[in-house]
Amino acid sequence: MSTNHVRIYDTTLRDGTQGEGISFSVTDKLMIAERLDQFGVDYIEGGFPGSNPRDIAFFAEAKGLRLKHARMAAFGSTRRAGNRADADPQLRTLLDSGMPVLTLVGKTWLLHVNEILRTTPEENLAMIEDSVRYLTAQGREVVYDAEHFFDGYLDNPDYALRTLEAAARGGASNLTLCETIGGKLVPQVTDIVAAVVERFGGERVGVHCHNDSGLGVAVSLAGIGAGATLVQGTINGYGERVGNANLVSILPNLALKMGRSLACAGNLGQLRDLSLFFDELANLRPDPKAPFVGQSAFAHKGGLHANAAQKVARSYEHIDPALVGNRTRVLVSDMAGRSSLALKAKEFGLDLDEKSPELKGLIEELKEREFRGYEYEAADASFKLLVSRALGHRKEFFEVEGYRVIIERHRGEIWSEATVRVKVGGESVHTVAEASGPIGALDKALRLALEKTFPQLRDMKLRDYKVRILEGDEGSSSKTRVLVESGDGHSIWGTVGVSDNIIDASWEALRDAVEYRLSIPERAAATS
Repeated sequence: MSTNHVRIYDTTLRDGTQGEGISFSVTDKLMIAERLDQFGVDYIEGGFPGSNPRDIAFFAEAKGLRLKHARMAAFGSTRRAGNRADADPQLRTLLDSGMPVLTLVGKTWLLHVNEILRTTPEENLAMIEDSVRYLTAQGREVVYDAEHFFDGYLDNPDYALRTLEAAARGGASNLTLCETIGGKLVPQVTDIVAAVVERFGGERVGVHCHNDSGLGVAVSLAGIGAGATLVQGTINGYGERVGNANLVSILPNLALKMGRSLACAGNLGQLRDLSLFFDELANLRPDPKAPFVGQSAFAHKGGLHANAAQKVARSYEHIDPALVGNRTRVLVSDMAGRSSLALKAKEFGLDLDEKSPELKGLIEELKEREFRGYEYEAADASFKLLVSRALGHRKEFFEVEGYRVIIERHRGEIWSEATVRVKVGGESVHTVAEASGPIGALDKALRLALEKTFPQLRDMKLRDYKVRILEGDEGSSSKTRVLVESGDGHSIWGTVGVSDNIIDASWEALRDAVEYRLSIPERAAATS
């Protein structure tokens, strides 16, 4: 194997699920395994077989998976002190999992040998060698996870290396050095990995790092730079405490920055989708600031930055966003100049000349509105409507004549009733709707008034609703900004409303959301 090639070992289904708030069903785990295999990951660690009903069920189902590239691994620890390997129940459970790869964790730090296992250093070495030899004799590939290796090495380098020698004698295919506490710096990891590589050869050395100091990705890359050829991590950095090294950042750095060969390199264009897939299954909101794949990763707000990125992308973008499935975004705010607004309008298919008088007026209006509390970074749809109006392109699909909201507590339950009057095609429409909250009632009443004329609104849903008080010193009369996220199963869009009345701010954002949805087919028809 070329030392330029790096194998990717994903431990999201085991180490990742130890993170706070992370839980996957058996079906989720099977879907994840298939998705990781399609992406090109080399090893997929499925969990502890026999440790809980979920993992027992997963490994039973995993035997039937037809993976095209990845090798599935089951995780466990070395035999207990004083036991024979062939009589150890955990090793038997690992074998019974049926997985082709078995990953064994063993102790390398004398502190753990003496105080946690409470056995002798020699017995610990025997536990490692016996366990690995027993499993390899059954025809399984064994990856040895040297737990707390870096702490153990700093405490007693000779003993830490002897634990690796024991695993190597037993036949382990890889000796993965675990930075379990997550506190080491790049120079420490570089020097220690280099020493191990010199002793055992890089083709046999891997790294497994945590992110407790915010350096999980950095020290993982340092380990590869020092000669290791296998890296472990989790998708999106899920994991115990503050998480594991994030494979979503490690992979593009290895392939695009360090020039390493990866089996999954040809699929990096799917990286953002992969990251979002995991967040969706974990029921987590994606991190907009995530390197490479976050919504803000290639977003430009300052006018000078946006203008420069348009002319020469690499002047402000460290890679082509498309390489990882992302895209350049232009954010609009009171910092925006002509270039930013023209670029943003272009995203919506609107031709806005940087020298046009309409653009000057739009800039002035935008800055005035932001001074009043409007914010368009998460409200692209409201911005599109603003630009359309400035250009004279905004179509009035309906006219609002008025609305009313009533909130009632009856027999311990709170209900809201909304009344909406709109004019559609010259005809006045009056509708009433109920919901548990006033915003839900308004949303239902507005769409109920319009769905007969505009049936496309039946698929529209209110996905998220956020409120921010802008001037807290005004008490209950403070100005309020409302951000609404809507979707129709095909796309998602954001709208904004501002008022000193929270219901009115919400109404403005809801109205924009409906208008934007109605503008989509009109714009498509105009450009087809």
